[in-house]
This record gives sequence, structure tokens and C-alpha cells, in this order.
Amino acid sequence: MKGLKYYALGLCALLCFDSCGMTNTAKGGMIGGTSGAALGSALGAILARSGNKGKWAGIAGAAGAAVGTTAGILIGKKMDKAKAEAEKIANAKVESVTDGNGYQAVKVTFDSGILFQTGKSSLSTVAQSSLNNFASNVLIPNADMSVGVIGFTDNAGWKNSTAEQSKAKNQELSQKRAQAVSSYLLKQGVKNGQIKEVAGLGEENPVADNATAAGKAQNRRVEVYLYASDEMIKAAEAGTLK
Repeated sequence: MKGLKYYALGLCALLCFDSCGMTNTAKGGMIGGTSGAALGSALGAILARSGNKGKWAGIAGAAGAAVGTTAGILIGKKMDKAKAEAEKIANAKVESVTDGNGYQAVKVTFDSGILFQTGKSSLSTVAQSSLNNFASNVLIPNADMSVGVIGFTDNAGWKNSTAEQSKAKNQELSQKRAQAVSSYLLKQGVKNGQIKEVAGLGEENPVADNATAAGKAQNRRVEVYLYASDEMIKAAEAGTLK
């Protein structure tokens, strides 16, 4: 019963961190004082709210790992700076999330309507400009952060295709779009080893109602995650991360 109580407290606190506007620096320090057991159960729920249930719920490592207060603060400071730079990029929606280790991470969402033409995976001129700035001002200066690129679609069907065939085609399209973003970032000078994963999840994990045009537009997206690499975590734990 006591364990359940601590879990509930940890969950409520973490949900608050994700929505109440606290900086990553402040959140990093407070999370450092939360039990690893509570983190292990709560973080997946938070990432699910960000549209990442399942495969991406464990982004950046084993959920529930103990988070040191000092390390959390140092990583939070660095994530705050990266987030501030990302917020300057045109056509990018920037949010704070928590990775699978309990450390702060940055989620950047690009609308597929800006990135691609309908049913296509070739980047538009506008998209190339935004991604070029994103690479130059966010990813390259933070080369010690790991990156994940994930593509999504709405649930619209394809002409002359069954529902099952359409779902498969949407998954393939989301993969191609995620790969297009990743490949372009690499061409702009981002190191190959920095991008840890490129995935397409198709219709899965909608963030809005697919029954409306506005909802479908929100679901057609590419999400880019910046999270602490192993090297960054080690430096933070040693107190040397800058």
C-alpha cells in the first residue's frame, strides 16, 4: 500500500512537470529526488500522452533508472538551451518531454503539410530551409545529444486499396518521410552517429481526432527527439557537463 502511495505521488508530480510550464532545469532537479520505482511506471504514461506509447515509451534507455539530482539539473540546463534555440526555427512546435531514463528531453514536431506534398516523401523548399536551420542551430551545436526521428500519418485510405492495404501504405509513407528528414539533416552536417533511430509508425499514435480535417492535419507529422546520450549522462553524473 505504501509503495502504491509513493507511485501515485510520483505520477502526479511528473504529470505536473510535463504540463505546468516549469523549466527543464527545475524539473531535472526535482525528478532527481523521486524514487526510481515511481519513475519506471510513470514515464511511459507521460510519453504516451506525447503520442509515443509502445516502441517509443522507452526512448533513451531503460525506464525507471535512478536519476541523480545533480545530473538531472545539468542535463535540464542543456535541454533548456536546446529547446530555446529550437523554438526559433520556423514551422517547428517544441515541447519538453521526459526520456526513458527520467532525464529531460526535447520534442520537435514538424507538420507534414509543410514538409511534404500529399502522398509524397520529397521535402518541400520551405521544409529544407527549416531543417537546415534546425541542423545548424540546434543539432550540430548539441552533438552530444542523441536524436530520434519518427514519422506519422493520418488514417486516410488510399485509392483502390483495402483498409489493411491503406494502413500498410501509410506506414511505408511515414517511414519514407522520417528517412527523408533524417537524410537531409545528415547532408547539412549532422553526424551520422547522432541520429540513433529513424522510424515510421504510420497511423499509430494519433495526437488528434482523425474524424476531422483539422485532426488529420495534426496527425500527419514528423517528430524529432533530442535526448541525453550515454556520454552526456556520464558527463552529467561526473559533474562535468556544460
